[in-house]
Amino acid sequence: MKYSKDTKESVIKKIQRISKPGLRKYASSNEMPRILNGLGIAIVSTSHGVMTGKQAQRENVGGEVICYVY
Repeated sequence: MKYSKDTKESVIKKIQRISKPGLRKYASSNEMPRILNGLGIAIVSTSHGVMTGKQAQRENVGGEVICYVY
């Protein structure tokens, strides 16, 4: 876990699970969500492995959106 040097608070504020066993969410490479206007990341499971949304866009692959990290 990473902490802020000044306030000793956790850098990660929230992790939101998106895909659930009853309802899977998928996104193509050109539909990857932007989290907090680019400050957060989306974790995506693709055929090339688990990666961030930005990496998936770069490699032009889509997949299942697992969670958002703020």
